[in-house]
Amino acid sequence: MPVTTATGRQRTWRPAFPLDLGAVLGPLRRGRGDPAHQVDAAGVWWLAANTPAGPGSLALRRRGDGEVLADAWGPGAEWLLSGVPALLGARDDDTGFAAHHPVVADVRRRNPGLRLSATRRVWDVLVPAILEQKVTGYEARRSWRELCRWFGEPAPGPAPRGMRVPPTPQALLAVPDWDWHRAGVDGARRRALLAAARVAHRLERAAELRGTAGRDLLRRVPGIGVWTAAEVAQRAWADPDAVSFGDFHIPSVVGMALVGRPLDDEGMRRVLAPYAPQRQRAVRYVEVAGFRRPRFGPRYSPRDYRGI
Repeated sequence: MPVTTATGRQRTWRPAFPLDLGAVLGPLRRGRGDPAHQVDAAGVWWLAANTPAGPGSLALRRRGDGEVLADAWGPGAEWLLSGVPALLGARDDDTGFAAHHPVVADVRRRNPGLRLSATRRVWDVLVPAILEQKVTGYEARRSWRELCRWFGEPAPGPAPRGMRVPPTPQALLAVPDWDWHRAGVDGARRRALLAAARVAHRLERAAELRGTAGRDLLRRVPGIGVWTAAEVAQRAWADPDAVSFGDFHIPSVVGMALVGRPLDDEGMRRVLAPYAPQRQRAVRYVEVAGFRRPRFGPRYSPRDYRGI
C-alpha cells in the first residue's frame, strides 16, 4: 500500500513475472524530448499525467531485490501509485499466444520481460496519437512538445527539468488559432483534437469497455479512425489485438520480418490472422526485433506550417 514520505507518496511492488521497464514503458514515450516521459541519468522512468484526481508525477525504478519502487507527487499521486501494476504489465495476459513465425518465437524467448502497458486513461495517449495522423514522426513530436510546454502544467514534485503534464481538454479548447499554427497542427488534426476534447470525459469509458467496444467508442469522434483508436487501445488498456492498420511503416516492417517482403494493410491482415486475438502482441515482438521499413526513395520532408 502507498505510504506518505517527506516529499510525496510511495509504494513498492514486486512483479510476479520478469519485467523490462524500458520495453514495457517505451511505447508511451514520444521521442527523447517528450516533456511528459523522461528517463534520468540514474535510469529512473518519470511520467507526468492527468488523472481523475488532478495532475501527478510518477517515478519508477527497479531495486536490486527485483521490487519496483514508485514515488508520486501532486493531486494525482494516489491514483498513479494504484495503477503501477497495470502500467507495468500486470493486466497483460498472453495465455494462448503461440508464435507462428521464427522471428516472433525468437524475440519472445529472448525478451521474457516484454509486456503490454495499460495507462488506464485515454486522454493523455489520445492527444499524441491524433498529432501523429498522416505526418512524419518529427512533425508530430515537435507539435506534442510545444503543446505540452505552452499549455501543460509543470510536473509536480522533483521531476526532471522541463517536464510537463499534458494539456487538459479544457486547455486545448482554449488554444488560440495562432498557437495551433505555431505548433504546426493543421486543420484536420486540430478539428479532431477539439472534437475529442469536447467529449473527453465520455471517452475515458473506452478504457473500461476495452477491446473492440472501446475502440468503437473512440471512433465515434470525427477524425478518429481505425489507426488512432488502435494506437490509444494499445497504451490505455494494453489491447493485445489492436493493430495499427493504416500505418505508413508497420505493414512493410511486419512483412519484411515475417514473410521477407513488404506488405500492404490487407497483406498484413492475412499474415497476422493466425495470431488473433493477440495480433498486436505479434507486431510488438516484430518491432522489438529491430526491423525497419525498407527505403525505396527519398525521405519525406516534414512540413512547417509556422511560416505559412
